[in-house]
Amino acid sequence: QVQLVESGGGLVQAGGSLRLSCAASGRTFSSSTMGWFRQAPGKEREFVAALRWSGGDTDYTDSVKGRFTISRDNTKNTLYLQMNSLKPEDTAIYYCAARSDSIWSLRRSTYNYWGQGTQVTVSS
Repeated sequence: QVQLVESGGGLVQAGGSLRLSCAASGRTFSSSTMGWFRQAPGKEREFVAALRWSGGDTDYTDSVKGRFTISRDNTKNTLYLQMNSLKPEDTAIYYCAARSDSIWSLRRSTYNYWGQGTQVTVSS
């Protein structure tokens, strides 16, 4: 059974930092594309960042470029999202997601596996 478990969310002041983790189990994602999405109250879930596990290709939504960094630890089968210079508009539930293949995609409908989400709240 595939599981993605996020952690690291919390309450932080504007300008602060958080690092989200996504521990994957049940299968290896060494040849997969993985990503982070977020959903703010009253809004649709949106793409934040993606990473191709092999090769390390990355992409980000424009609003987080230069502030967020997606990375992985092969030995721990864990995906990370380092978030710096946080803004109140970054407040959302953040979800880790994975495709079952390495096809590059930023569309949430193409991701097969999802975590339960972790709340990030940025106060002004």
